[in-house]
Amino acid sequence: MKLTQPKLNRFLFNSLLVLIVTTSSIYAQKKPNIIVFLVDDMGWQDTSLPFWTQKTPLNARYHTPNMERLAKEGMKFTNAYATPVCTPSRVSMISGMNAAHHKVTNWTSPQLNVSSDNPDEQFSPANWNYTGLSPKAGIPNTIHATAYPQLLKDAGYFTIHVGKAHWASVGTPGASPYNLGFIVNIAGHAAGHPQSYFAADYYGNKPGKNSMQSVPDLEEYYGSETFLTEALTQEAMKTMEGPIRNKQPFYLNLAHYAVHDPLQADPRFYQKYIDKGLDPQEAKYAALLEGMDKSLGDIMDYLKAKQVDKNTIIMFMSDNGGLSLTPPRGGAIHTQNLPLKAGKGSINEGGIREPMLVKWPGVVKAGTTANQYVIIEDFFPTILEMAGLKNYRTIQELDGKSMVSILNNPDEQDNERVLIWHTPNKWIAKDGPGINYKSAIRKGDWKMIYNMRDGSKQLYNLKSDIGELEDLALSNPERIKELSDLLAAKLRKWEAPMPMLKSTGKPVAMP
Repeated sequence: MKLTQPKLNRFLFNSLLVLIVTTSSIYAQKKPNIIVFLVDDMGWQDTSLPFWTQKTPLNARYHTPNMERLAKEGMKFTNAYATPVCTPSRVSMISGMNAAHHKVTNWTSPQLNVSSDNPDEQFSPANWNYTGLSPKAGIPNTIHATAYPQLLKDAGYFTIHVGKAHWASVGTPGASPYNLGFIVNIAGHAAGHPQSYFAADYYGNKPGKNSMQSVPDLEEYYGSETFLTEALTQEAMKTMEGPIRNKQPFYLNLAHYAVHDPLQADPRFYQKYIDKGLDPQEAKYAALLEGMDKSLGDIMDYLKAKQVDKNTIIMFMSDNGGLSLTPPRGGAIHTQNLPLKAGKGSINEGGIREPMLVKWPGVVKAGTTANQYVIIEDFFPTILEMAGLKNYRTIQELDGKSMVSILNNPDEQDNERVLIWHTPNKWIAKDGPGINYKSAIRKGDWKMIYNMRDGSKQLYNLKSDIGELEDLALSNPERIKELSDLLAAKLRKWEAPMPMLKSTGKPVAMP
């Protein structure tokens, strides 16, 4: 058969396409799919799955069977940490940098050039990056960094973001997930909470009632009874269809708005908790939690039905501790994270210790527990190692450490590692336990807290005192000096922002 030039061109194109698809399929089979299931404002105790040595009354209150299921199929981390509030954690995760290093130390306002810091009598604001993360250089008040979804995309992954983004202020490149390496973005923008969880409210988009917190991209659900958590789950599953069909490895960042305020009950579960005797506010919160847990179960069921569950990694994490006081926008919410001290906004354990789970079929032994402490910037190198990426380049110096060795060996222990938290901000108008202007360091079982207001330091042994009730600073001066020196050295190296003393115009002294 004689081929004309157009026929020859089509023949060569089709042959090349077959070769590309075949090669891609072979390549894809070697690459795991990766899902990060990120929850907003979920405390370490907000689950029926205990992350401590014993079950507590709070564990008995909630019902999260799919977290229990994920733990049985994977690894539970009992010492996983984030930062005290959302944007610093999200920037740390996607950049691999500690918050003191990237300098996004408080939540970013969706409005451009607006700092979320509250005014203070003692301090002028620190020079922090209140506009957030930017993949582009030269954007004022941002950290210019490489986001790992971009590296995954460049390596052939189909990258999906569904849910809350909150990496940067509106009008800047970092506000859009598309600019951070995501091929698909659904409902991610500059805002940090939903205006409404209800489809009857159009998730906050009703004309005349919408705001910067209105959740975008979910028009097909308007006027229905689809709760926001369910809508995001449905969209995530729809979007995974393509790469699964094409046998292309995918990365899904499923970042739920739940369980952030406004405290609105998921109607599928609310009455159950009222019948259990919880007051309405607590019942609303518990219903939000169970709706989030149902989403996790739905995703796991979907993966199994599509026969890709054995080649899909699931990483479950929260972005900060549970809210244990009246939110900055007002309105009561659940009130405790016991046995941990304090909650969201605090560098005490209640504000930074998180429920974390990892399922990696064929690598992670089912039903295992890791007690090694890890932190949210560790996700960056871990995910890239999971994906098989080596010798990748980033604009920024990474602070995170890959957790793959722990996933292979849950008994691994490194008591020399140092973790840092730094909040040179006034997050909330009034000081609560551990709230506002504090830094902390953990090394081994020891944790020191530095109070910028008066220079005082507290020391706790977390192994024997997880509630941080017994201050051991006076009886351990050498330990205080060691941790102070380590903390100060890190903060100086990173040129961490510090608040300015109004009385002198100078920055607060390093610990």
